[in-house]
Amino acid sequence: MISAILIAGPTASGKSALAIRLAEMTGGWVVNADSMQVYRDLRILTARPSPEEEARVPHKLFGHVDGAVNYSVGKWLADAQTLLAEMRAAGVTPVIAGGTGMYFKALTQGLSDIPAVPEAVRARVRAEAEGVAPEVLHARLTACDPLTAARLRRSDPQRIIRALEVFAATGQPLAAFQGSRQTPMLDVASCLCLFLAPDRGALNARIDARFDAMMAQGALDEVRALAARGLDPALPIMRAHGAPGLMAYLRGEATLDDAIARGKKDTRAYAKRQFTFARHQLPDFRWIAPEEAETSDFGLG
Repeated sequence: MISAILIAGPTASGKSALAIRLAEMTGGWVVNADSMQVYRDLRILTARPSPEEEARVPHKLFGHVDGAVNYSVGKWLADAQTLLAEMRAAGVTPVIAGGTGMYFKALTQGLSDIPAVPEAVRARVRAEAEGVAPEVLHARLTACDPLTAARLRRSDPQRIIRALEVFAATGQPLAAFQGSRQTPMLDVASCLCLFLAPDRGALNARIDARFDAMMAQGALDEVRALAARGLDPALPIMRAHGAPGLMAYLRGEATLDDAIARGKKDTRAYAKRQFTFARHQLPDFRWIAPEEAETSDFGLG
């Protein structure tokens, strides 16, 4: 008896379509495991399922978070725990699909047991980081937690600030807490775990074509509305693929063609990182070509 269906994979690999098909086959609900699709502000730019797709089967944890919220893997795991308990009680199979590998790792391997950061400390660290270049923040982290700093990209202010918050709250580096993990929420032995692995050349072409389609559907207007909110640039939603370049265009700092090219390039680079993460961090997932996924019933039918 399958307790849950997990569908990971790079962006634009066809996860949503497969999730809907398997949910229809099993009477399940589609549960979002994408860190950008949780936000209601950017439906088009984050490629959330369309209203027509959402009408086919129940969709959960999509667009339920405001862009001003610093949503995290811990918050997603708490939301997922509540939802999965509801689904178990109703006898409904979860079909969990998305591109955020860390969500799947936390779900099946447990989240690192990191102490909670008091809100006052979090607010102070973020106030000190506001308007500071990511490279400078990375240098601050290197001074107090060189091991964590070495693992993080200098262009990733969200994770850098998170590590600074933990150090400010505990006086210890983030790496000191990452060895111990909470009990996993799902047992992979009872789950169908799939990783969609398209040909890289074909995937890059799909990414580019999808970005053009999103622009035609109104992605720029979404970003314009988001920019008008004046949110903290360190918030996760401000780094949604395509958003930084389009915001630069709206500020007059780039041409639209350059902004689009940047969005496509950033998305292709992200897809490459998704493959790497899955290869090293999700050992229990079966890699499958999208063409096979389109026709297989995976023993569920």
